[in-house]
Amino acid sequence: MQWLGRRGSSNVDDRRGISGGGLAAGGGIVGVIIYLVFSFLGGGDIDPSQIPQISAPTTQTTLSPEEQKADDDRAQFVKVVLAETEDVWNKVFADQGQQYIEPTLVLFRDGVSSACGSASSASGPFYCPGDNKLYIDLSFYQDLQNKFNAPGDFAMAYVVAHEVGHHIQNLNGTADKMQQLRARSGEVEANRYSVMMELQADFLAGVWAHYTKNKNLLDAGDIDEALSAANAIGDDQLQKQSTGQVVPDAFTHGTSAQRMYWFKKGYETGDLKQGDTFNDPSL
Repeated sequence: MQWLGRRGSSNVDDRRGISGGGLAAGGGIVGVIIYLVFSFLGGGDIDPSQIPQISAPTTQTTLSPEEQKADDDRAQFVKVVLAETEDVWNKVFADQGQQYIEPTLVLFRDGVSSACGSASSASGPFYCPGDNKLYIDLSFYQDLQNKFNAPGDFAMAYVVAHEVGHHIQNLNGTADKMQQLRARSGEVEANRYSVMMELQADFLAGVWAHYTKNKNLLDAGDIDEALSAANAIGDDQLQKQSTGQVVPDAFTHGTSAQRMYWFKKGYETGDLKQGDTFNDPSL
């Protein structure tokens, strides 16, 4: 992605030098379900009261000067990506006669407290509807490359755009409607609603990529990097890696194929009307 020298968003709360201790006010984010529930990430449609409380780390990782420089470079990159999402969604909303409320990006290291509770870096990026903020520990950039075999800067751009997608769902009332439906549903049906939410956030990330391409900011291979990331974090792929078994009723984000399909659909069409995952008969 062509990002060097471009505007970085001012809607950034950099807490990388602040310890994120304390118990979750409404529930923390826990271990084994981390990447199945909160990475890329359904924070916008999760009931925090249903998640067990944990303590966030009270000490921070010490980075070498070289590591700090790399971390700062990543921080600037995600600030530019956030600024690009602001430009796109401000225009899209304005074209519809609406006002886009820009979210805040919180950068943290090791642990953080949010309106949705306390989280550790193992939680992966997440969006909290309680405070309209995206939360990212930049070490996740390395996780994409080393743990998920999804290298490239646009893989991380996809992550940011996906979380912004949850913010849009929060603004337009979709998140509240789905939370109400999930609260009245059994576990399997509630998981199905979560999948629909996540796939729509992938679609919205694709719509952002569509407009970003039209601004001639994408490099060759950028979309492949995003699709590689979407493929790596499909529920079926993650379940195979963690247990060796695939349990569709436990899906909360969609399969690798579904995540790639909906991102690509948003990218190719740029048409919000094409993103109704809730009435897709295949889901």
